[in-house]
Amino acid sequence: MLPDVAEDRRASFYSDHSLVSVVIPAFNASAYIERTLRSAIRQTYTALEIIVVNDGSTDDTARVVERVAMSDSRIRLLSTGNRGVAAARNTGIEASSGRFVAFLDADDLWHRTKIEKQVNALNRLSSRWAAVYALHYLINEDDEIIGLGSSHMARGYIYARHLKFKNVGNGSALLVRRNVALEIGGFDSSYAAAGIGGCEDLDFELRLAARYCIEVIPERLVGYRKHPRSMSSDHLRMGKSILEVVRRSIAANPGLPGYAIRSAIDATQKYAFWEFRQARTTSLSLAMIWPILLSDPRFVARLLFQQGLRGIQYCRRLVTTKAKYQDRPPVNRLKFSDQIIPLAPECSEKSPRVLRQLIRLASVDADLSSTLTLERTASDPRR
Repeated sequence: MLPDVAEDRRASFYSDHSLVSVVIPAFNASAYIERTLRSAIRQTYTALEIIVVNDGSTDDTARVVERVAMSDSRIRLLSTGNRGVAAARNTGIEASSGRFVAFLDADDLWHRTKIEKQVNALNRLSSRWAAVYALHYLINEDDEIIGLGSSHMARGYIYARHLKFKNVGNGSALLVRRNVALEIGGFDSSYAAAGIGGCEDLDFELRLAARYCIEVIPERLVGYRKHPRSMSSDHLRMGKSILEVVRRSIAANPGLPGYAIRSAIDATQKYAFWEFRQARTTSLSLAMIWPILLSDPRFVARLLFQQGLRGIQYCRRLVTTKAKYQDRPPVNRLKFSDQIIPLAPECSEKSPRVLRQLIRLASVDADLSSTLTLERTASDPRR
């Protein structure tokens, strides 16, 4: 095909399909970055530009990206000093040309239909709908599925519910309108500067949810990798980060009702408690237990019961011979790959207490949405 004809066809294709900019922040990601890039390249939605921001890596990350880019001209590599994931994502957003921006961490994977389904969903909605997220699997270092991410879903104006239930769940699930990402100021790099980076994606989502509606694809289209070197494995930092993110979000939204504030703080303190406990920081774990005891004594009672039960089980294991387990067959794990059919979330029954919380927080969101609509109408007489 002649070069000018090929260029004309390419231009025609992109005029009919909204360009999606895929932003991949990468720091010392040589072990996974090629698999991550392959999952982006193989998307059924092909109107992509793939921007890898090499955040001061000291390994072979840049070399691996350059090698993969030789086989796909949509890949572009930008290199900066090490400034953290938020600054790297902002660099990618600023360098992007797409109508939409999708974020993909350098060790995660996408199902091949993810972008297509998200773009189709957002294109059907008005500009008040700024983003769409998908559910996820947990995967290990070998791309094997080791668990299910959260099945909490909400659509529309979801700020109060997201503040408590953290619906999106990871940094690789969201596709957002580029103009909105710029409007809300991108990602906040001050967390990394303060040594508490890790939840910048949640901070971005909450600022987004406070002003816009968000859609959801009820399918597990993301493989969220858990491994010892991932940012989420730094439990002490993650616990401190999420406490600060929620504190800032509540401070920035003074119109939030007291019930929604208490509900969000309670859920965040419980998350931080488990993070501090895994980090083996007894002082911080105990600091979380006291306010949790005041707000939800049943949580502490269950915790004490579980500890007692584990103690009994441990004693039993001490007197159990190893021979009993020698013939146990290996666990067969399914790999997260293009062949996996994206499954709808499990229809697990929520407890009556959680259902009451969801209903009440949905009512809070409805009131906040009405207030936001009135404010926008007042500021723009043309509406």
